[in-house]
Amino acid sequence: MLNRFRDFWARVISPVARLFLRLGISPDAVTVVGTLGVAFGALFFFPRGQLLAGVLVITAFVFSDMVDGQMARLSGKSSAWGAFLDSTLDRLGDAAVFGGLVLYFMGPGHSDLWAGLALYCLVMGATTSYARARAESLGMEAKGGIAERADRLVAILVMTGFSEIFGQAWFVPFTLGVLALASTVTVVQRILAVRRQALAATA
Repeated sequence: MLNRFRDFWARVISPVARLFLRLGISPDAVTVVGTLGVAFGALFFFPRGQLLAGVLVITAFVFSDMVDGQMARLSGKSSAWGAFLDSTLDRLGDAAVFGGLVLYFMGPGHSDLWAGLALYCLVMGATTSYARARAESLGMEAKGGIAERADRLVAILVMTGFSEIFGQAWFVPFTLGVLALASTVTVVQRILAVRRQALAATA
């Protein structure tokens, strides 16, 4: 869903990407710093119940995920290594966000049920990405689905921030429930897509 806005954001962040390149900053450095920032925002603020502060810090560093890619394209130095590093660290950042919510519900959020739901979202998010990567390693495709990474991340960050702004604690577990369902459907969609391709290849 959100991929349709990628061209717009690429134009917005291009000046930042060019500035970083002029300063001699590498795309890999931006990738690493961005992931560390996301992890810090999620694992430091969320377990303390400071949801809005955590969301603001995470959001500031999430943009590095687009900046590093734009830097690589502008410099003409896109590489398999850079793509691998970016994708791998994205998984760590996502895990930190949902892991931070697990810790929040085990602490100031006072709900083992919602902690378990956040953990389920973490696991299913990783499974969604793994299904695509494994399919591609076998020469097949497993893209799409109703809950891609960007959609999941934006949804949980927006609703977590809103929960504190508007004083509506139910926003977070409600969003986790929606994401849990959507992620499960997406994994099933990808499994079925690969099954169809595998059967067609052996027919």
